[in-house]
Amino acid sequence: MKITPRRLALGMSLWIPNLFTGIRIRRFSDDWTHATVELHVNVLTRNYVGTAFGGSMSAMTDPYFFMLVMHQLGRDYVVWDTRGEIEFLKPGRGVLTAHFHVSKERAEQIRDRAHGGQKVLEWFETEITDRDGDVVAKVRREVYVREKRRVTSARTS
Repeated sequence: MKITPRRLALGMSLWIPNLFTGIRIRRFSDDWTHATVELHVNVLTRNYVGTAFGGSMSAMTDPYFFMLVMHQLGRDYVVWDTRGEIEFLKPGRGVLTAHFHVSKERAEQIRDRAHGGQKVLEWFETEITDRDGDVVAKVRREVYVREKRRVTSARTS
């Protein structure tokens, strides 16, 4: 069964670590360039003072840049999320949203840099906003990309 953006969004929303932490994947675009994720702040996702738990905000941004890159590059590449940074700007309440974008041009640049088995470390940025559009946190995620050895070896032999 081929994974489609719609199936992946549904599967990720029902995945236990997301389901019970209020994280919902609203959509992956058909061309794998965009994703929208929400965090519903509730009794399970609040901190001691009743606002969004920082770990939940970090979790809502964890795999999406690497997934967008992975689906655009295809099976010939190793793609991992390697590092993340989050800057909390104001308390998060209600429903928080993060939009992820990896343009086709940027994915192609990464592909070119990874050609021949070169390791590529690429930073991506997004913001987490509340219902009013106020920025609650700024997030950076680093993605590792390398062409798989079998592909590199096949080209050189």
